[in-house]
Amino acid sequence: MVNTVGSCESKHWHKKWIPIKESLSLNLRQRELIVGSLLGDGTMRLGKGAQNVNFKVEHGLMQKEYVIWKYRILKQFVFTEPKISYRYDKSGRRYEKSWWFRTIRHPGFTKIYREFYEGESYRNGKKIIPAKIEKYLTPLVLAVWIMDDGSFSRNRVDISTHSFSLLDINILQRCFKDIFSLNANYYNDFDRGHRIYFNQEETKKLVKIIGPYIIPSMMYKINFATP
Repeated sequence: MVNTVGSCESKHWHKKWIPIKESLSLNLRQRELIVGSLLGDGTMRLGKGAQNVNFKVEHGLMQKEYVIWKYRILKQFVFTEPKISYRYDKSGRRYEKSWWFRTIRHPGFTKIYREFYEGESYRNGKKIIPAKIEKYLTPLVLAVWIMDDGSFSRNRVDISTHSFSLLDINILQRCFKDIFSLNANYYNDFDRGHRIYFNQEETKKLVKIIGPYIIPSMMYKINFATP
């Protein structure tokens, strides 16, 4: 990957990149990736004075290949290649924390943002499940979500849904049933919130649906299972 243009967010590049931004539009695969990521670890931000949002991907150091996979799908919207994020420990020593990248600001992202966030003017709002989430859910969306926030233990797949309300989880349960014929359950994960899980039989059905979309480096999320 070669970075030839730097960040488009600076004033220096702003006028030059307006025509390029306006010529871009999200295709179906890109939209599915974004929605799956928003259900998981992805974030969007509407900065002070900005009219449109950007989309940020960030995962742990061991998930570099996953970050690069996302980058390649969204590459036309990313003018700065993925890089390592650093943090400092208590002694002031710098250490590597994660791999990340951020897209340009674009109306296509803003349209999705307004459905997945709430708050005053949608700024710094809390991520929510849209009332009509069913229009977005596809096997790829579900696969990205599980690659982001899923885990495999006791022969079942769990999904971290701590940030979502019980009402949101109930909406998701209905969608799993209506769209994928999957029965999802949930449990109270101590004081962290609720967590969705699929029992062993439902996990087998789930793997058949999402297995073809799980990239090799993330197969551990479904225990390297095959349909």
